[in-house]
Amino acid sequence: MRAMILAAGRGNRMRPLTDNQPKPLLPIAGKPLLAYHLEKLAQARVNEVVINHAWHGEQIENFVGDGSRWGLQVSFSAEPEGGLETAGGIIKALPLLGDEPFWVINGDIWTDWDYRDLPTQLETEQLAHLIMVKNPAHHPEGDFALENGLLVNDGSERKTFSGIGLYRKELLEPYPQGKQPLKTFFDRAINQSRLAASYWEGHWTDVGTPERLHQLNQQLEK
Repeated sequence: MRAMILAAGRGNRMRPLTDNQPKPLLPIAGKPLLAYHLEKLAQARVNEVVINHAWHGEQIENFVGDGSRWGLQVSFSAEPEGGLETAGGIIKALPLLGDEPFWVINGDIWTDWDYRDLPTQLETEQLAHLIMVKNPAHHPEGDFALENGLLVNDGSERKTFSGIGLYRKELLEPYPQGKQPLKTFFDRAINQSRLAASYWEGHWTDVGTPERLHQLNQQLEK
């Protein structure tokens, strides 16, 4: 199984904490956020991990190395200054991800979910399977509604995309180069009824601001 960790964001909302380091290396309870993902992927028996980066990427490469301390084989996908947005970054890394479905995980989230519970297979018609969570206070409107195991744009019970999912590379056809937002591809798959999802109710945080980082550290250090 292969996985990709998205770590190319500039982290403007986290400034000044991210002025001199990438957001995925910010400490959570004394450990870099990125380390949690690597540990959990190793526990889930992932063999290969791709990490993209654009802001202070050398710090990410120096910290992770070849991944052997976690029992992983890690490679890096360097992006130009400013990054390529989510879909653009995944498309650039596709040669490293192979032809089978792969996990994609946002590097700036924290969760206590066991990655061994992540789906490993997609139905033939499915292009991806996303993990949805309860809408946080800063995003009360959610992203998509979940009905009968599929995501829909219309629906009263909207949930928030966790930043964790299993992807088939065909989701991103025709593989346009450059900056590409992921929502465009999600919307197309939803319109085709090909975007599966499941809902998880555990602890999840989008570590997107200094305030949320501080709150999460307080919660974990109790």
